[in-house]
Amino acid sequence: MLNNWVVMPTCLPLVRRRCHVCASESFRTSGKFRVNANHKLIDVWLLALCTACGDTTKLTVMERRNVRSVRPELLDRLHDNDPGLAAELLQDPVVRRRNRIALDWDDAWRLDTGGTDHLDREAIDVSVLFAARIPVRPVRLIAEGCGLSRAEVERLITEGRIVSAVRLSGKLSGDFTFTLKR
Repeated sequence: MLNNWVVMPTCLPLVRRRCHVCASESFRTSGKFRVNANHKLIDVWLLALCTACGDTTKLTVMERRNVRSVRPELLDRLHDNDPGLAAELLQDPVVRRRNRIALDWDDAWRLDTGGTDHLDREAIDVSVLFAARIPVRPVRLIAEGCGLSRAEVERLITEGRIVSAVRLSGKLSGDFTFTLKR
């Protein structure tokens, strides 16, 4: 029987970028947008506050774009300050590259294992699904989901008792499966 674990975001991640006021390196976004239309052109920014001094920075989403080229439902979501849209845009590599930012997902996600009834079996097959592209070490997920230490999980991988088609070292942000043999 295949167990499904889901890595789910609990809040928006911190934005890693240097503050020009206090030299802090993290900003928190609440999902608020600033939309500025000048005749037929539109500019859109996602607002973020410095975690140290509270200064506001604007993360560019759109620049000097023709209003008619923007889908009406997207405009509605921008005007409504849709937090789901903010999460989507923070995940967008184009937006991250344009603004020279990185995301810090520490304490911004949780693992939903659907219960602990699977832990007493001789072998378990697990499919780990990501609700968002959250980079997490598989060793950490397996340790948290199975109630083991990370060192124990590393040992089980080395002994061949945890196997997967993907490399379990480093970070992953895409779905994967593994088998744990007790």
